[in-house]
Amino acid sequence: MPQTLLTPAKPRISTFGDYMRARFGAGVSKVNVDAGFTCPNRDGTVARGGCVFCNNDSFRPEACKPAVPILEQIENGIAYTARRYKADKFLVYFQPFTNTHAPVETLERLYREALSFDNVIGLAIGTRPDAVDEDKIAMLAELAREKFMLVEYGLQSIHDRTLLRVNRGHDYRRFLDTVSMTAGRGIHIGAHLILGLPGESREEMLEAAGEMSRLPVEFLKLHQLQVVEGTALGIEYKKTPFPVLEYKEYIALVCDFLERLSPEIYIQRFCATAPHDILIAPKWSLSRHHLLDDIRKEMSRRDSRQGQLVTEKHGSKIEG
Repeated sequence: MPQTLLTPAKPRISTFGDYMRARFGAGVSKVNVDAGFTCPNRDGTVARGGCVFCNNDSFRPEACKPAVPILEQIENGIAYTARRYKADKFLVYFQPFTNTHAPVETLERLYREALSFDNVIGLAIGTRPDAVDEDKIAMLAELAREKFMLVEYGLQSIHDRTLLRVNRGHDYRRFLDTVSMTAGRGIHIGAHLILGLPGESREEMLEAAGEMSRLPVEFLKLHQLQVVEGTALGIEYKKTPFPVLEYKEYIALVCDFLERLSPEIYIQRFCATAPHDILIAPKWSLSRHHLLDDIRKEMSRRDSRQGQLVTEKHGSKIEG
């Protein structure tokens, strides 16, 4: 009687961790570094004041400080992560502010320093779509011949009305043009989206899933709007509170979003976790692992999967 080969069940959610394990044969841990960059939306290059929701202390790890040289930050990060998580492969993540906001020669020197470690398999670079140009993309493409290169473009919303509302400093067309300039050159493309920005309806938030699915975006970070101290939005919220997403509401929204998102896009993050001492709202008091577990449970309860409502990578049956 012929032997029947069982095909492993397709996961309900495509995660960044699964992608990296499949590609590199083991888990890959991130080492966060702060290279001391500023932001063109703060220093006058684009505007001043920055995005109304932005306080970098809301997501900067305590050990990630620009006063410490890059090589020392990486050495310390690798030692800590290897000890705590038994990791032996690392991705250096240039995280705070805009990590392409410098001359191309400066960027290449910093990136090559980070790649000089034998157990560093590549870089993840957080930036804005208006902070790269052809020369910077060409340099990144050259590095991508040697190591894994992921550029994460902060988008936050696909709606120009919202981008203007939050003082983002660029429109959606700029993101599209930058993705087009980056695609097809060996550089992996990521995007960041915030769900729950003021004035956006549920349908408008879900439209972003279809948009990302039709683009050459491979990785995506999602998180809820967090209102934090030290921001224009925090001042506004204290004067006139506006609706923010409640925990169960966010879980349902993320699951709806995933059903409309191509399974070829891998999720890097599902929520933000600002320090409690600066967080104004919403206060969920739950870890990222807890939230991801609840998202998985809801997808299981629905018996649904990421991309269930997507016909193909470059199109969705869902308009809104």
